[in-house]
Amino acid sequence: MAAPDMSGVKFSSLLKYEEEFIESSRGVKLFTCRWLPADKEAKALICLCHGYGMECSIFMEDTGVRLAKAGYAVFGIDYEGHGKSAGTRCYIKSFDDLVTDCTTFFKSVAEGVEYREKARFLYGESMGGAVALLIHRKQPNYWSGAVLVAPMCKIAEELKPHPLVISILKKLTTIIPTWKLVPIEDIVDIGFKDPEKRQKIRANPYVYKGRPRLKTGYELLMTSLDIEKRLDEVSLPFLVVHGEDDKVTDPSVSKLLYASAKSFDKTLKLYPDMWHGLTYGEPADHIEVVFSEIIAWLGKKSEAVGCPENAHV
Repeated sequence: MAAPDMSGVKFSSLLKYEEEFIESSRGVKLFTCRWLPADKEAKALICLCHGYGMECSIFMEDTGVRLAKAGYAVFGIDYEGHGKSAGTRCYIKSFDDLVTDCTTFFKSVAEGVEYREKARFLYGESMGGAVALLIHRKQPNYWSGAVLVAPMCKIAEELKPHPLVISILKKLTTIIPTWKLVPIEDIVDIGFKDPEKRQKIRANPYVYKGRPRLKTGYELLMTSLDIEKRLDEVSLPFLVVHGEDDKVTDPSVSKLLYASAKSFDKTLKLYPDMWHGLTYGEPADHIEVVFSEIIAWLGKKSEAVGCPENAHV
């Protein structure tokens, strides 16, 4: 990636927030941001992977602030076509390109002077959980652990398309890849419980609110099917948190990940009466419970491990 182009820096008494644009290997301008402890050395590095249609700087601001106040250096990137990054809105031409962009950016941060000896964690929400798992697949010994919030890593059996439908879909993606032809329920309505939070999401100009594009839908489908087949390859320490009333990603997905992964160190937390948006869309007391679990888990892991072995291999 090309050298970054700085666009914004903000300070407070507890943390520092910075923004910059970088250029991908394909020449696409990508937005990145970071939340850093203002007056102390970071305990560890956390790299954010946001969900489908979402972005980092506004939607994940509370996550970044909470983790930075807890002592972590937190870095996020808007995928191509998402948030403040360039590209056709919410068009995923290649999920592998998206994962490669994240891998390259996070690696450039992790191997900088400030963080090369720190523990490093992936943090993925929803589709970002799939991104995090695929980054781990590319770098199986690189990460100290991962926090996965309602991850997208399996399609419910009753929702899986017939192979003939998949074949037709694949052919159509070569003809009308960007067409908004894929019907879907309003994720904001079914994913975020708090009405005020729904309004804020809809008011966020960087959150995509249209119907999924044809190629995007196909890429998400094929990525989910691929991850599902290879869950037993997941080997890093991880924490999965999932709402039991989630209608966007089925909690059975997280149960399967927990059961299938060969990770020796793995934790699953299920929350009764909570929906998909665990870290943003729930009432304040629910969000506090979820973040207390996440921060406690990160604290134990960052104390127990340093920079992973073979990190530069």
